[in-house]
Amino acid sequence: MTQVPHIRLNSGVEIPQFGFGVFQIDPADVGPALGTAFEAGYRHVDTAQMYRNEAEVGQAIVDSGLRRDEIFVTTKLDNDRHGHDEAVTALGESLDRLRLDHVDLFLVHWPRPAHDRYVETWKGFEKLAADGRARTIGVSNFQIPHLERLAAETGTVPAVNQIELHPHFPQEELRAYHREHGIVTEAWGPIGQGGDLLGDERLTALAEKYGRTPAQIVLRWHIELGNIVFPKSVTPARIRENIEVFDFELAAADMMTIAELDTGRRIGPNPDDFG
Repeated sequence: MTQVPHIRLNSGVEIPQFGFGVFQIDPADVGPALGTAFEAGYRHVDTAQMYRNEAEVGQAIVDSGLRRDEIFVTTKLDNDRHGHDEAVTALGESLDRLRLDHVDLFLVHWPRPAHDRYVETWKGFEKLAADGRARTIGVSNFQIPHLERLAAETGTVPAVNQIELHPHFPQEELRAYHREHGIVTEAWGPIGQGGDLLGDERLTALAEKYGRTPAQIVLRWHIELGNIVFPKSVTPARIRENIEVFDFELAAADMMTIAELDTGRRIGPNPDDFG
């Protein structure tokens, strides 16, 4: 079973650097997929209210037989639940579905700047952290101006910012801001949702060099950058393969080769406009 390193967040909480994402996994497939993942060594689960599979995640945790303190659980606030009191209520509902008394990390899923409520929402998150219902709190899809506003108007720096991040869209400026302010970067879509990225001849050449798959090369690139990743799959062999990235290192020149894959193109929505 693979042993995954942990990263200490600005709140003092430690988070596994590699996890399992359940975005777009059918609720009926969550249990079997997570069962395979737990057997392979995954101890970090990333879900969201928007994914509509929290109940299945909670059942899979029960079925695993693992202690609660062995599993790091993240969920995220649905876009229609912004606001101080609404966010507090929404997490309570998530905890019921997850069959937990706390989550390890609660994220604001999208800032929705046109609605101008994310600061108020964040203050609700601060209360949840103070009450212990969320061990630590963070954000997702926040841009630098959104983060700067939280810093100016509240007392808590997000522990993480979960953002679209892959070799075609490496977000160097935002990652630099995170490093400067003690925010850990989490990458969603870490392998660019497959597609053209994994077929790039530069990646396939590196995969051949290291005796790995292109996906493993990209996931290792994330690890060496210090990102937290949680690739998604329902295929048992792929679930086990994805986490097998801690027994090799990429040469500096090969990290540079991957950096050259930057196209500046997103695969998901722009946070300035979404929601």
